[in-house]
Order: sequence, then structure tokens, then C-alpha cells
Amino acid sequence: MDNDYSLRSRVFTRLREDILNGKYSENTELKESAIGEELGVSRTPVREAFRQLELEGLIRIVPNKGAYVTGISSSDVADIYEIRSLLEGLCARWATKRMTKSMIEEMEETIILSEFHLSKEHFEQLIELDNRFHMQLYEACGSKILIHLLKDFHQYVQKQRQQTLSNIERSRQAVAEHKSIMEAIRDGNADLAEKLADEHICNAYQNMVKCGLSDIKD
Repeated sequence: MDNDYSLRSRVFTRLREDILNGKYSENTELKESAIGEELGVSRTPVREAFRQLELEGLIRIVPNKGAYVTGISSSDVADIYEIRSLLEGLCARWATKRMTKSMIEEMEETIILSEFHLSKEHFEQLIELDNRFHMQLYEACGSKILIHLLKDFHQYVQKQRQQTLSNIERSRQAVAEHKSIMEAIRDGNADLAEKLADEHICNAYQNMVKCGLSDIKD
């Protein structure tokens, strides 16, 4: 039973990543047999993954026809960022109360590494460290429900985030914002941490709009 669940989870995770990364464009038909062959699995875990992807709104299943990619539209991105700004603010507030000394030290290390790679314009490493900072923030909030929600939202817009963070100005601003959030949490200022985390996500979306990266086909 555990092996079956692990297989279903692996297929679902792979397909979701492929959709969110743009491997499959909007309205592309997903064929059970082809995907099963590609991933080395039977049709059953693929079919179950399709059902889960449909629940997340990433595909639509048309009876007697097939499964088609829906993906993330520009209006979805706008909704995600607005919701995410509120949730990240709450996350920073809770992290201020619950973050341990070792967690703070790990976050400080992430900031130091980010500043180093920023000076070298190493965008691949900056994207990785941006992800690390947010995962550290999420884990520090101490709520498995909030962690799950934020990780999902974070992944839904990963393609747009990677494009945005490849811009040196946004990367510089993002690292500075991360550092300010970390300092507010370290100083025990929950109100400021919440405000800065909320503004950080709002700024990320506004930069995305300015660069035209949110103009995904609806």
C-alpha cells in the first residue's frame, strides 16, 4: 500500500512540475499511455494523478475525450500573489514568535550567500537561495497547514519567479527585502516582520507586471 501511494505521489509531483514549468502548454492533451511509458509506470497511477491535478485546477478531464492542460492563467497568478502576500505576512508573524536560534542562524547564512552571489550576478544560485529563504520562513512558522498552503502557492508560480529573479534589479531588491524580514524576525518585531513579508510579495508581483511576465494567456 505504501509503495502504491509513493508511486502515485511521484507521478503526480512530476506531472505537476512539468505543467508548472511549461513543458506542457495550455490545451495540450495528456495521454495516459504516453506518460506511463515515459515514467515507466502503468496507466493506473497516471489516471489517479490526473484526478488530483484536476482537483488543483491544472487540467480538465473531458469524458470520453481525454485530459487537457489548463495550467495557470494571468488571473490565477494575480490571485495567488494577493493571497500569498497575506499568508506570508501571517507566516512571518508566527515565525517571529516560534523561530529558534538555529533557524535564525540558517536564515542569516542564506542572506550572506545571497549577497555574495548577487555581487557575482549568479542568477541560478540566487533563485535557489530565494527558494531556500522562503522554505526556511515557512518551516519556522510552526503550522503544518500554513506550510502546506504556502509551499503549493510558491510552486504554482515558480516559472514566473525564475524569470523575475533573472533580473538584476529585482534580485537586488529581493535580497534586501529578505534581509529586512530576517532582521525584524530576529529582533522580535512581529508587526514589522508581517508588514515587510506582505510588501515583499506585493513588490514581486508588481515587478512581474512591469516586466510583462504575468501576461499569461487566460
